[in-house]
Amino acid sequence: MEHWLQNYDPLGNAFLSTIVAALPIVVLLSAIALLHIRIHRSALIGLAVALAIALFVYHMPVKAALATTAYGAAYGLFPIGWIILNLIFLYQLTVKKGLFEVLRNSLGSFAPDPRVQVILIAFSFGAFFEARRDSARPSPSPPRFWIQLGFKPLQASGLSLIANTAPVAFGALGTPIIALSGVTGLDLHHLSAMVGRQLPFFSLIVPFWVVWAFAGFRACSASGRRR
Repeated sequence: MEHWLQNYDPLGNAFLSTIVAALPIVVLLSAIALLHIRIHRSALIGLAVALAIALFVYHMPVKAALATTAYGAAYGLFPIGWIILNLIFLYQLTVKKGLFEVLRNSLGSFAPDPRVQVILIAFSFGAFFEARRDSARPSPSPPRFWIQLGFKPLQASGLSLIANTAPVAFGALGTPIIALSGVTGLDLHHLSAMVGRQLPFFSLIVPFWVVWAFAGFRACSASGRRR
């Protein structure tokens, strides 16, 4: 069996190695946002760039690279695809039963100020979904509620990702902490304790950050704001 140990600094410069490692993501997002290439084709382009970097920069064996590609495709198809399929089904069921309209009206009447909606839906409601999900990926539920309340889709998605920076650490019953412990070999309890010491500070900063990104610095202290 062939063993390969990854070198995290193949270029001998941490900055250059980081830039090269980020190229697949940069190419993928640029192809979607700037070149307006369809998502499935952009994904294939990003995959080709990732394979080229793995083979020629990190000198990953061909068999290992192909096996990793197949595993990543299978993992994306079954766990992630299955979760998205169930979310779509749940969303359609909620809409057809009229329950989504009830929840939207309740949130809109309870917090008519959009800044308060940002904190309640993106941060608080998003943190609740993050903790109870079986996956550590960001939940699509907060952006969906925002869109129903009249927010723009891109704005709703971007602000939800910002709000998710603090809750995601212990999302899915601590899956990111468990994965970090498995990769680094550090003690799981020590990692959890350190993250627990850091998160309270981020949990205080993130709501202000989200409101500032949504409405600007002055609106963080203004008495009210209309969309």
